[in-house]
Amino acid sequence: MSVFANLVGQDEAVATLRAAVDAAAAIVARQRDVATGAMTHAWLFTGPPGSGRSIAARAFAAALQCPDRGCGTCPACHTTLGGTHADVRFVVPEGLTVGVNEMRALVLRAQGAPTQGRWQVLLVEDADRLTEAAGNALLKAIEEPPPRTVFLLCTPSTHPDDISVTIRSRCRVVTLRQPSAEAVASVLVERDGIDHADALWAAAAAQGHVGRARRLARDPQARARREAVLAVPRRLTGVGACFEAASALIEAAEAEAVAAVVELDGRERTDLATALGAGGTGKGTAGASRGATAALKDLERRQKSRATRAQRDALDRALVDLAGFYRDVLVRTLQAPVPPVHVDAVEVAGQAAQRWTPESALRRLSAVLACRDAIELNVKPRIAVEAMMLELWQG
Repeated sequence: MSVFANLVGQDEAVATLRAAVDAAAAIVARQRDVATGAMTHAWLFTGPPGSGRSIAARAFAAALQCPDRGCGTCPACHTTLGGTHADVRFVVPEGLTVGVNEMRALVLRAQGAPTQGRWQVLLVEDADRLTEAAGNALLKAIEEPPPRTVFLLCTPSTHPDDISVTIRSRCRVVTLRQPSAEAVASVLVERDGIDHADALWAAAAAQGHVGRARRLARDPQARARREAVLAVPRRLTGVGACFEAASALIEAAEAEAVAAVVELDGRERTDLATALGAGGTGKGTAGASRGATAALKDLERRQKSRATRAQRDALDRALVDLAGFYRDVLVRTLQAPVPPVHVDAVEVAGQAAQRWTPESALRRLSAVLACRDAIELNVKPRIAVEAMMLELWQG
């Protein structure tokens, strides 16, 4: 199976990447009579959430390392996709940002020649989280790349808020689209054995996000959280109800975030304690314990940052569901011939459409999108959500 098989509904992007892999293979083989213009040293993968930006970047990295150009079965493909290839380095932000020290260290390691593979690859997921200093460090490396190093960056868009104009100008852009519900459903049916009707519902509810569609189809808790979010519009009956709904939404996001990171946090603390000699009785035990303070504080800082990121991601998923509901109401008020996002909330959306004008539905949808933007700009989530709830109630 090709490494590109997991890219759903991205035929144009796959064709572009395959051409680049062919050119890269010609460069490695030193075939000077083969056109190699399709390959460049820096790539920027953009697209909406769920479109498969990081999947495309990982598949491309595997194909570059593979002697058979992405067979999906060789050790190069397996180690790259699994994140253990010696010449492929991943930057996967766990916290809110990627700092300059981390980026400098990775860029320095990427400057060398490949040791086992065919290329040195530095893959940055969520490159929109780079700090300004980290972005500058990366820019310098992209401007002066070694001959066999490739930079793969993933961002939601090419907007300056997501990636600097200078970095964008030095990259080849691969734009991914949101896959259709039918394409996502077929993946769930073929690869996960999910019933077709359930798969189609989950794909529509997830708005083309393959990973979320899989969770909705298989995880009862994920479905329960979504149902609670879709019940929010009916709960907004007054100012007090708005603040109660905001608290419930924030607390649900916090609980989901804790559930997502608690196991990893515990494992990291256990591993660090073991590395620092926990339980030892030798002469150096006391000194080692004193020296462990800095390491423990650093671990706590990273875990706190990861928990904050997980909470914001969980809250954003809830806001996307809420935006989908108000979008469905707006579609009904305008009688637009497009399918709903939440097929199981059609009746509720229809009732709201009878009470609200198109302008009122649009204001509510805009309030949800404005809340997402505010949180992205580091407004306190509780303040942003409370303000949104009041706007939703007032219409």
